[in-house]
Order: sequence, then C-alpha cells, then structure tokens
Amino acid sequence: MSLARNLNRALTVTTGLQVRRAPRAVKEKPAAPTAVEARPAAPYRCPSPEELPAERLVRGPVFIISSIRSGSTLLRMMLGAHPRLHAPHELHIGKLEVTCANWFSERAMGELGLARGDLEHLLWDRVLHRELTGSGKDFVVEKTPANVYMYRRLKDCWPDARFVFLLRHPVSTARSWHETDPVKRPYDTAVTDVLKYLTAVEEARAADAEGFTVRYEDITDDPEREMRRLCAFLGVDYAPAMLNYGEKSGGELVRGLGDWRDNIRTGTVQPGRALPAADEVPERLRPVCEAWGYAS
Repeated sequence: MSLARNLNRALTVTTGLQVRRAPRAVKEKPAAPTAVEARPAAPYRCPSPEELPAERLVRGPVFIISSIRSGSTLLRMMLGAHPRLHAPHELHIGKLEVTCANWFSERAMGELGLARGDLEHLLWDRVLHRELTGSGKDFVVEKTPANVYMYRRLKDCWPDARFVFLLRHPVSTARSWHETDPVKRPYDTAVTDVLKYLTAVEEARAADAEGFTVRYEDITDDPEREMRRLCAFLGVDYAPAMLNYGEKSGGELVRGLGDWRDNIRTGTVQPGRALPAADEVPERLRPVCEAWGYAS
C-alpha cells in the first residue's frame, strides 16, 4: 500500500479527518495564434570581424534572394554542380527558433551574452555547417524564397555572406505561380502573392551595393555567360558541368522544397517563356517592371 494511502487511513481513524487529493489541473491547449499575432523579434548582436571566426563555423555562405517561381531551383542546381559549391534543397532556417524553457536556462545563456537571436544564429550556422561538411565542398548556397524577408538578419548573422539577387519578369513570375494551381490560385491572387516577394527583393537589392544581380531570362538565353559572371563574383573558377547538372529523379527533388517539375528534372537549362507584351502587364506590377528594366 502506498504511503499516501496509509497516511490517509491513519488520519481517518485518529481524527476523523480525511486527506483529499487536490483535483488534477486540466492542461489547456494553447490557443492557435491569430493572423495578426507574431512572435516578438529575437534580440541578437552582429559579430564583429574580429569575433566572426569564433562565432561562425560557416564562412562566406551564398544566399539566393528571389521571389517564388523565379527560377531559383534551376540556379541552385547549376551552382550545386560546381565542384566547390554545395546547394541543398530549401532549408527554411528562418523558421528554426530557440526557446529557453525556464528561468535558469535564460539566466545561464544571458551570462554567456547569448540572447534568443544569438542562439538561433548558432543553430542556423550549425545546420549549414553540417550540410557543407557532409558535401566535402567549400561553400554552401541557400535559396529558400522566404529568405527575402530576413535579408537583414542573414547579413547580420553572417557579415561575410554573399547575396545573389535573381530577377524574373514579374508577369512571368505571377503566371508561373498561378499555373501551379489555377483553381486554388486565380491569376489576380497570384499577382498579389508574388508582388510581396518582388517588393522585398527590390528593397534588399537596393540595400546591398555589393550583391550580384542576375536575370532568369539571361540564364536561359546564355547560361555559360551568366555562370561565368556568377563564378567570378563568387571567386571560383567556371565549371562547364554547371550547364548540364544531370537528370534528376523525383526522389532527388523534394516536393514543397523547390521546383520538382519536368523541366527541372531534365538536367539542363530549358528555354524560357516569351516575355509578355506591355499591355499584358497589370498596373500593380508596372513599378517593379520599370525598376528591373522590363518596361517595354
């Protein structure tokens, strides 16, 4: 018999009192966050050049900043075919978050000078380092489209990061996004979706004078020329294998983590679609078209 039951019996006999267990607290499930709720921004510090070697395992990572449906999977496949560049599928590191579960862990990390954002940066860096080390290559390339919304933080996390801004005609981008699910995503909705990305791409591009800009249409028109330019920016020799990265099976292209359709599986650059005429450009997309030199 358990100690608690023995004690209960003894109290009942000697005093007429009975020890009653407190009712178990019912754990309520946390309410699902609403659309307007957002986790507060994680505080962090940007490591100085002197601190960087001790703070980061990965040096000189490459981030492709682009909208959805802009050809980023094609670009990452071409870069990944280079003997010195490792370009895995989209990693979505920005959604890897760290939580101190109690006061002690928060206090302990605070004594080390590590806020929540600093811990997240260490985690992101370790994930990229694991990928890079396993590949046996020299530099890692990350192409998650959502990176466009965290450009500033990526730059603060890795001050020596290199940024490649991939542009595509805004109308072609919207049409491609619409065509992935025409029923669920009418063309006007697709325009709304991609415009958010396009605006963020332009803001990041305007803020980074040292970044490299390349157009999807130029890649499909003259891939060797554009890969030579890009290799020069990254400080690596041009590799002909980049133009024929090899046929890919469905198992090698993860659905939901980049393009997985027929064109990308061919293993080589396919012709791009014809550019839209001026009268096919929705009014909402005209400012971006002009900023990117696509105005007819």
